[in-house]
Order: sequence, then structure tokens, then C-alpha cells
Amino acid sequence: MEILNFLMMGFEVALQPKNLLIAFIGAFIGTIVGLLPGLGPINGVAILLPFAYALGLPVDSALILLAAVYLGCEYGGRISAILLNVPGDAGAIMTTLDGYPMAQQGKAGIALSLSSVSSFIGSTIAFIGIVLFAPLLAKWAISFGPAEYFVLMVFAIVCLTGLVSTQPVKTFLMALLGLGLSTVGMDAITGVYRFTFDSVGLSDGIAFTTLVIGLFSVSEILLLLERTAIGKVALKQGKRSLFNIKEFFSALATIIRGSFIGFFSGILPGAGATVASAMAYTTERKIAKDNSQFGKSDLRGLAAPESANNAAACGSFVPMLTLGVPGSGTTAVMMGALLMYNIAPGPQLFTEQPTLVWALIASLMVGNIILLVLNLPLVGFFAKMLSVPSYILIPIIATVSFIGVYAIHSNVFDLLLCLGLGVCGYIVSVR
Repeated sequence: MEILNFLMMGFEVALQPKNLLIAFIGAFIGTIVGLLPGLGPINGVAILLPFAYALGLPVDSALILLAAVYLGCEYGGRISAILLNVPGDAGAIMTTLDGYPMAQQGKAGIALSLSSVSSFIGSTIAFIGIVLFAPLLAKWAISFGPAEYFVLMVFAIVCLTGLVSTQPVKTFLMALLGLGLSTVGMDAITGVYRFTFDSVGLSDGIAFTTLVIGLFSVSEILLLLERTAIGKVALKQGKRSLFNIKEFFSALATIIRGSFIGFFSGILPGAGATVASAMAYTTERKIAKDNSQFGKSDLRGLAAPESANNAAACGSFVPMLTLGVPGSGTTAVMMGALLMYNIAPGPQLFTEQPTLVWALIASLMVGNIILLVLNLPLVGFFAKMLSVPSYILIPIIATVSFIGVYAIHSNVFDLLLCLGLGVCGYIVSVR
């Protein structure tokens, strides 16, 4: 009963007209930032944090703004993933596997609307989990030590076998290649430079954003150019903009399972939406009676990662609020916002600042509803992007992608590396 009273107190703050407007602005900006390849929620929140402080927003309004941007980025990442095969952030990588094939078959509107509802349900289930079990889950999460995290990462890698079950050797080799690429740069413990070949550009390692944009965005640009050159229509808009009842119920169980997987993954510091979406996708593929359409346009393959990554985003607030430990890179930036306002996150936050904490929790649900209302009517508009001529669309994709890469370290080497990775991805995809 006490929790409900606190929650109602939080909704009183979150539903104030000023905070509602702030949440709407944050959700809209987050959606736009999310669909731009390479930017993602960390950059979106980091960009808006100084503005929130400079504008003199009170701490509750500032956190509501940043939380709305965070959730909006998770929603927005699916748009470019489905329409262009270019994930807006790492958490949307798995969405490309079935979302883009649906767009190729003229089902872009169905994919966008179902992913939007899946994201809403995932965030809602995570919100309920935060309200009911935050302190208990925080104690469980903090008990994870190096051994448990090692097992979790091994499990995530093993899950990759579900993506290419007919070619386990290829999957194993790609996993090893990924681990090898992650070792490039300065070792965090010893300070030794590894596999940099005396290149300053590799001293900080290969940024994950550079890798993703190269392999997905640049390679897809080359594929679009190839299709345009041979006169092949790359994508078609389709007739329907919304899913039907049958399609929704066929994916409902998947959405619920993905939401729980995402939430429990989100409360573990460092796991995040990327691991959550991969685990949800591979779990669904393993338990499905007929998984022949996974990777080709299966609704379950779309719903699982979308519900999981949004649930993980909400779940990452649990360790931040209860332990003062960021659950993701984005919540680490939000912790910085609390410190800017001279508020120390941690176990005492619930007792010392209950109004602030519960206003932030309530804003997660408010922002989630705003994003659903904002995204569903725009499904038709987003789908019309497919009718944009290639000679206009391709330069736009390239420009936005390279801006996202350049923004990481502001050097040309990352752009060249991204191009090289893109060419490699293109060669692999056409063979």
C-alpha cells in the first residue's frame, strides 16, 4: 500500500503540464536521435544534459526529460533498422534480422507498428517490475560477481549458435573474430597496446558504433547501389500500415517472454539492451516449433528483440536508483545529472528523495505512453521513406552514418575504418 502511495505521488509530479510537455519533447527528440545511425541513447542524453542544466530545469524535470530521450532512442532505433537495415543503436541489431526482410516484402508498416507495440509492452512490464521489486532485484543484481558475469557473457556467445544453426563452424569463427576485434587497443589493466600496428587511430580500440555502422550501414549502401545499377527495386511500401489481431496474438507470448528476459538483463550492470535483444531472439528461435522463417520475416523474430531492448532500458534504472551503480552507459550519464544537482544516487535516495525517485519511475510509464501515441500514427509516414528515390536516400544514409562515426573521436581514421569494414561486410553478403 505504501508503494502505491509513493507511486501516486510520483504521477502527480510527472503529470504536471510542464513535465508532460518536457516528456513529450524528450520523447520526440529521442525518437529522432534513435533513428539516426551511430548516435544512440548515450549521445542523445549526453547532448541534452547540458541544455537541461543551462535552462535551469529543476532536477525532477531534468530527469524526466533525459528518461524520455532514453526511451525515445530505444523506440527510434527500430525505424532505420526495419526500413534501411541500418540499426540506430546496438540494441536494434537483432531487429534487422526479420524487420528488414519484412520491409523488403512490402510489410514495413506492419513491422513498424508491431515493433512499436512490442516496445510499449516491454517497457510496461519493466515498469511494473521496477515498482514491485526494485529493492529485491537490486540485492540480487549486486550479488553478481566476476564469475557470474563471465558465465553470462559465455551464455550470450553460445546463444549466437541459434542465429546460424545450420553453420555452427561459421558462427564460432565469427564469434572468435568479434572477440579478437574487442582486444584491439590499450589493455585496461596492464596499459599495454595490443594489435594497434603502431597506429594512433587504433590505440583506443575499435568503437562498437564504428563496427556496427560499417558492417550494416555502409555495406547496405553498397547493396542499394548495386540494386539501383541493375534496375532492381530495392523496397516497396506495401498496402497495410498496421498489423491485424491475428498477427498480434501470434507474437504476444513472444513479446511477454522477451520483456522478462530484457528486464532481468537490464538490471544487471553492464549487460544492457544489446545482450537482452540477442538472448530474447535466440531463445524464441530455439523454442519455436517452426523456426524456418526466422531471419526471413518472422513476426516473433521482430517482436522478441524489440520488447527485450525496451524492457532492458527501463530495467537499467533499478541499479542506478537503488545502488548508485549505472545499469547501462546511458544511466551512467543520468547519474552525472544527479551529481550535477548535488544529489548522490544510492540506497539512501529512496528515503531522502522519495518524490524525485518516484517521479522518475512514474515518468517512465508516462513517456512510454507518449511514445506509443507518437509512433503509431507516424507509421505510414515512416513507411513512405521507402518511396524516396535511391539517388536521394543513399546520400542521406551515408551522410548521417558518417556523422555518427565521426562524432565518436572526431578523426578521419574512424571513417576510413568504417569504410573498410563496410566493404568487407558487402563482400561477405554477396557471396
